[in-house]
Amino acid sequence: MARSPIRIAAAALAAAAALALAAPPAAAAVDGTVETGGEALTVRRAASTSSTDVGEVANGTAVSIDCRTTGPEVSGPVGTTTRWDYVPELEGYVSGAYVRIADSQTAPDCGVGTGSARCSSGSCAGEAVFDSADPRFVVYDQAADGRSAVVTYWLDGGAGPQYAWNSEGNGTDVERPVEVASGEWIHYRVCVANYSDSDPDLESCGPAITDYAA
Repeated sequence: MARSPIRIAAAALAAAAALALAAPPAAAAVDGTVETGGEALTVRRAASTSSTDVGEVANGTAVSIDCRTTGPEVSGPVGTTTRWDYVPELEGYVSGAYVRIADSQTAPDCGVGTGSARCSSGSCAGEAVFDSADPRFVVYDQAADGRSAVVTYWLDGGAGPQYAWNSEGNGTDVERPVEVASGEWIHYRVCVANYSDSDPDLESCGPAITDYAA
Protein backbone atom coordinates (compact mmCIF):
# COMPACT_ATOMS: atom_id res chain seq x y z
CA MET A 1 0.00 0.00 0.00
CA ALA A 2 1.40 3.40 -0.98
CA ARG A 3 1.85 5.98 1.76
CA SER A 4 -0.19 9.15 1.33
CA PRO A 5 1.55 12.36 0.16
CA ILE A 6 0.57 13.97 3.48
CA ARG A 7 2.39 11.32 5.51
CA ILE A 8 5.42 11.47 3.23
CA ALA A 9 5.50 15.27 3.50
CA ALA A 10 5.30 15.09 7.29
CA ALA A 11 8.25 12.71 7.39
CA ALA A 12 10.24 14.91 5.04
CA LEU A 13 9.62 18.04 7.09
CA ALA A 14 10.56 16.23 10.30
CA ALA A 15 13.85 15.23 8.70
CA ALA A 16 14.33 18.81 7.52
CA ALA A 17 13.92 20.15 11.04
CA ALA A 18 16.65 17.85 12.31
CA LEU A 19 18.98 18.68 9.43
CA ALA A 20 18.60 22.42 9.89
CA LEU A 21 20.43 22.18 13.20
CA ALA A 22 23.78 21.37 11.65
CA ALA A 23 25.75 21.68 8.44
CA PRO A 24 26.65 18.45 6.58
CA PRO A 25 29.71 16.76 8.07
CA ALA A 26 32.86 16.44 6.01
CA ALA A 27 33.18 13.08 4.30
CA ALA A 28 36.31 10.98 4.67
CA ALA A 29 36.89 8.05 2.33
CA VAL A 30 37.68 4.65 3.84
CA ASP A 31 39.88 2.00 2.24
CA GLY A 32 38.59 -1.53 1.84
CA THR A 33 39.40 -4.79 0.08
CA VAL A 34 36.96 -6.91 -1.89
CA GLU A 35 36.78 -10.41 -0.39
CA THR A 36 34.62 -12.92 -2.22
CA GLY A 37 36.62 -16.13 -2.05
CA GLY A 38 37.28 -16.08 -5.78
CA GLU A 39 34.37 -14.82 -7.89
CA ALA A 40 33.91 -11.23 -9.00
CA LEU A 41 31.58 -9.06 -6.92
CA THR A 42 28.54 -7.46 -8.58
CA VAL A 43 28.28 -3.67 -8.43
CA ARG A 44 24.74 -2.25 -8.17
CA ARG A 45 23.41 1.16 -9.17
CA ALA A 46 21.60 1.47 -5.82
CA ALA A 47 22.00 -0.29 -2.48
CA SER A 48 19.78 -3.27 -3.24
CA THR A 49 20.22 -6.80 -4.56
CA SER A 50 17.35 -5.99 -6.96
CA SER A 51 19.03 -2.89 -8.39
CA THR A 52 20.62 -2.85 -11.82
CA ASP A 53 23.97 -4.58 -12.26
CA VAL A 54 26.39 -1.86 -13.42
CA GLY A 55 29.61 -3.90 -13.36
CA GLU A 56 31.88 -6.24 -11.45
CA VAL A 57 34.98 -5.92 -9.29
CA ALA A 58 37.55 -8.69 -8.84
CA ASN A 59 38.31 -10.47 -5.60
CA GLY A 60 41.24 -8.80 -3.80
CA THR A 61 40.69 -5.37 -5.38
CA ALA A 62 41.42 -2.38 -3.15
CA VAL A 63 38.53 0.11 -3.15
CA SER A 64 37.94 3.57 -1.72
CA ILE A 65 34.55 3.82 0.02
CA ASP A 66 33.03 7.31 -0.01
CA CYS A 67 30.03 6.45 2.15
CA ARG A 68 27.83 3.69 3.47
CA THR A 69 24.08 3.17 3.61
CA THR A 70 21.56 0.51 4.64
CA GLY A 71 20.05 -2.01 2.27
CA PRO A 72 18.92 -5.63 2.14
CA GLU A 73 20.79 -8.02 4.42
CA VAL A 74 23.51 -10.03 2.66
CA SER A 75 25.79 -12.80 3.94
CA GLY A 76 29.35 -13.22 2.69
CA PRO A 77 32.94 -13.91 3.75
CA VAL A 78 33.11 -10.74 5.86
CA GLY A 79 29.85 -11.52 7.69
CA THR A 80 26.11 -10.86 7.55
CA THR A 81 25.26 -7.20 7.24
CA THR A 82 22.84 -4.60 5.89
CA ARG A 83 25.77 -2.26 5.11
CA TRP A 84 26.23 -1.20 1.50
CA ASP A 85 29.27 0.79 0.38
CA TYR A 86 29.36 3.45 -2.32
CA VAL A 87 32.55 3.25 -4.40
CA PRO A 88 32.80 6.19 -6.85
CA GLU A 89 35.33 4.58 -9.19
CA LEU A 90 32.92 1.65 -9.63
CA GLU A 91 29.98 4.03 -10.10
CA GLY A 92 27.81 2.07 -7.72
CA TYR A 93 27.29 0.15 -4.50
CA VAL A 94 28.65 -3.14 -3.20
CA SER A 95 27.50 -5.16 -0.22
CA GLY A 96 29.61 -4.77 2.92
CA ALA A 97 29.40 -8.54 3.33
CA TYR A 98 32.13 -8.73 0.66
CA VAL A 99 34.26 -5.70 1.56
CA ARG A 100 36.68 -5.88 4.46
CA ILE A 101 37.73 -2.65 6.15
CA ALA A 102 39.90 -2.07 9.20
CA ASP A 103 38.03 -2.27 12.51
CA SER A 104 39.16 1.25 13.35
CA GLN A 105 37.65 2.73 10.17
CA THR A 106 34.05 3.79 9.56
CA ALA A 107 32.82 5.33 6.32
CA PRO A 108 30.45 8.30 6.69
CA ASP A 109 26.77 7.79 6.01
CA CYS A 110 25.68 8.49 2.44
CA GLY A 111 23.83 11.77 2.12
CA VAL A 112 26.58 14.23 3.04
CA GLY A 113 27.19 15.74 -0.38
CA THR A 114 28.92 12.70 -1.87
CA GLY A 115 26.02 11.90 -4.19
CA SER A 116 23.60 9.05 -3.63
CA ALA A 117 21.18 6.65 -5.27
CA ARG A 118 17.88 5.02 -4.41
CA CYS A 119 15.39 2.67 -6.06
CA SER A 120 11.73 1.85 -5.62
CA SER A 121 10.80 -1.06 -3.40
CA GLY A 122 10.47 -4.61 -4.65
CA SER A 123 12.14 -5.19 -8.01
CA CYS A 124 13.59 -1.65 -8.34
CA ALA A 125 11.37 -0.77 -11.30
CA GLY A 126 12.44 2.84 -10.78
CA GLU A 127 15.95 3.97 -9.93
CA ALA A 128 17.59 7.36 -9.51
CA VAL A 129 21.06 8.78 -8.93
CA PHE A 130 21.51 12.23 -7.37
CA ASP A 131 24.58 14.11 -8.62
CA SER A 132 25.55 16.46 -5.79
CA ALA A 133 28.31 18.23 -7.74
CA ASP A 134 25.96 19.27 -10.57
CA PRO A 135 22.58 19.01 -8.83
CA ARG A 136 20.40 16.76 -10.92
CA PHE A 137 18.71 13.39 -10.91
CA VAL A 138 19.30 10.69 -13.47
CA VAL A 139 16.04 8.73 -13.41
CA TYR A 140 15.91 5.17 -14.74
CA ASP A 141 12.80 3.22 -15.75
CA GLN A 142 13.53 -0.50 -15.43
CA ALA A 143 10.17 -2.23 -16.01
CA ALA A 144 7.55 -2.45 -18.76
CA ASP A 145 4.69 -2.26 -16.28
CA GLY A 146 2.67 0.67 -17.61
CA ARG A 147 3.98 2.99 -14.88
CA SER A 148 6.75 5.57 -14.89
CA ALA A 149 9.72 5.96 -12.57
CA VAL A 150 9.51 9.14 -10.50
CA VAL A 151 11.58 10.84 -7.85
CA THR A 152 9.54 12.77 -5.31
CA TYR A 153 11.60 15.32 -3.42
CA TRP A 154 11.61 18.26 -1.02
CA LEU A 155 14.12 21.11 -0.97
CA ASP A 156 15.82 23.04 1.82
CA GLY A 157 13.09 24.97 3.62
CA GLY A 158 10.50 22.26 3.02
CA ALA A 159 9.38 23.19 -0.53
CA GLY A 160 7.68 20.18 -2.08
CA PRO A 161 6.78 17.65 -3.03
CA GLN A 162 8.33 18.14 -6.45
CA TYR A 163 8.74 15.44 -9.06
CA ALA A 164 11.46 14.26 -11.43
CA TRP A 165 9.86 11.89 -13.95
CA ASN A 166 11.04 9.38 -16.49
CA SER A 167 8.07 8.70 -18.75
CA GLU A 168 10.15 7.41 -21.68
CA GLY A 169 9.55 3.72 -20.99
CA ASN A 170 11.41 0.59 -19.96
CA GLY A 171 15.19 0.65 -20.30
CA THR A 172 15.52 4.44 -20.59
CA ASP A 173 17.10 7.13 -18.43
CA VAL A 174 16.61 10.88 -18.32
CA GLU A 175 18.39 13.75 -16.57
CA ARG A 176 16.38 16.22 -14.49
CA PRO A 177 18.16 19.31 -13.10
CA VAL A 178 17.37 20.40 -9.54
CA GLU A 179 17.53 23.99 -8.33
CA VAL A 180 19.36 23.57 -5.03
CA ALA A 181 22.25 25.76 -3.89
CA SER A 182 25.58 24.51 -2.59
CA GLY A 183 25.26 23.35 1.01
CA GLU A 184 21.47 23.05 0.89
CA TRP A 185 19.73 19.75 1.45
CA ILE A 186 17.39 17.70 -0.71
CA HIS A 187 15.22 14.91 0.68
CA TYR A 188 14.02 12.32 -1.84
CA ARG A 189 12.71 8.86 -2.54
CA VAL A 190 12.03 6.85 -5.71
CA CYS A 191 8.59 5.53 -6.59
CA VAL A 192 6.55 4.49 -9.62
CA ALA A 193 3.31 6.16 -10.70
CA ASN A 194 1.04 7.02 -13.62
CA TYR A 195 2.65 9.99 -15.39
CA SER A 196 -0.69 11.27 -16.72
CA ASP A 197 -2.06 11.92 -13.21
CA SER A 198 -1.83 15.55 -12.07
CA ASP A 199 -1.85 14.32 -8.46
CA PRO A 200 0.09 11.04 -8.80
CA ASP A 201 -0.68 8.06 -6.60
CA LEU A 202 2.86 7.09 -5.63
CA GLU A 203 3.47 3.33 -5.46
CA SER A 204 6.32 1.06 -4.37
CA CYS A 205 8.23 3.96 -2.80
CA GLY A 206 11.68 2.97 -1.63
CA PRO A 207 13.49 4.29 1.46
CA ALA A 208 14.11 8.03 1.57
CA ILE A 209 17.46 9.76 1.90
CA THR A 210 18.58 13.32 2.54
CA ASP A 211 21.61 14.56 0.61
CA TYR A 212 23.34 17.91 0.09
CA ALA A 213 24.41 19.86 -2.96
CA ALA A 214 28.20 20.02 -2.95
